[in-house]
Amino acid sequence: MRTNNFDFLRLLFAIFIVIAHSYPLSGSSVTENWLTKLTLNQIEFSNLGLSGFFIISGYLIFESLGRSKTLKSYFWKRILRLFPALFMILLLTVILAPFVYESEIPYVQNRSVYWYIPRNLSLYNLKYNIKGVFENNSYPNAINGSLWTICYEFTLYILLSFLFFIKNKVGKLVLIFTTFLIMLLLEIFSSKLIDSISFYGLSSYHFLKLGTFFVAGALLASLQIEKLKYKTAFLVFSFLLIVVSIYFKFYTHIKFFMLTIFIILLGIQSINPFNKVTKIGDFSYGIYIYSFPIQQTLMYYFKLNTLSLMFWSVLLSVIFGCLSWHLIEKRALLYKDVFNNSSFKFIL
Repeated sequence: MRTNNFDFLRLLFAIFIVIAHSYPLSGSSVTENWLTKLTLNQIEFSNLGLSGFFIISGYLIFESLGRSKTLKSYFWKRILRLFPALFMILLLTVILAPFVYESEIPYVQNRSVYWYIPRNLSLYNLKYNIKGVFENNSYPNAINGSLWTICYEFTLYILLSFLFFIKNKVGKLVLIFTTFLIMLLLEIFSSKLIDSISFYGLSSYHFLKLGTFFVAGALLASLQIEKLKYKTAFLVFSFLLIVVSIYFKFYTHIKFFMLTIFIILLGIQSINPFNKVTKIGDFSYGIYIYSFPIQQTLMYYFKLNTLSLMFWSVLLSVIFGCLSWHLIEKRALLYKDVFNNSSFKFIL
């Protein structure tokens, strides 16, 4: 099995997002965290975590598309990666919500209960709340606010799939580079102007923010950056340039280039002990989708301060992420080659 640091990085980014959510969910301001202060208000745990997720996703999904013999196989792998774990967290939410339910309307008569699973499984126009659940928390009316990014992720999977029809490597590279350049220019010069544009739950502002990182990751995959000579030198240079850009406050102008290069170059390395995470499993998705309701539940029962919420929610989210990987996600991925192998036997 090829080892690298990607699983470690995704684990780290998932924890960053749990840390970021601890501030608003405990009633604190996100500007109070040390990373925001250290980077002169240019980087937050949440945007760093999400940027890292989408960079790595763009890189790895581009490679996955190249290995897929058919589009059916490509989308099947994407479905197996997203939906089994998503369905389980939604199901558990509906089953366990009565323990934190506060309403005069009986739970079984609450219409929002029955819409919660199908609306969120659709990925678009999500339903974040069940009436009567967490309405008195510091961050009310949201059971699982983390789910909002999945529709952007899946939309980018769809858009990337059009490269399947382009067999020429140079043609793919030109198209990806052109797309990246257009998205970058739109993000820099007009993202706020078109912030009001939305379609089926997708905000143009967030699509450009996340999508530009995703396409940047795909661009490095198409350039086969793993074959680059002097990767360590470029890794160190990109890190130093990021530090300098933060100090002189021009990080936002180079982040789509240098952060992407830094994360991918760090990811393709195999550094002890970071590469050991691959053998343990990829808990990042499970941590991401379980952490928000875990944090809301902790706040409902214990009214924790920010640091206490951060500690317990990270611990519990890692545990639930581990269980999700080994009991659901890993088992679902056993069927990823079903469309590539007609003799594949279903394993129960």
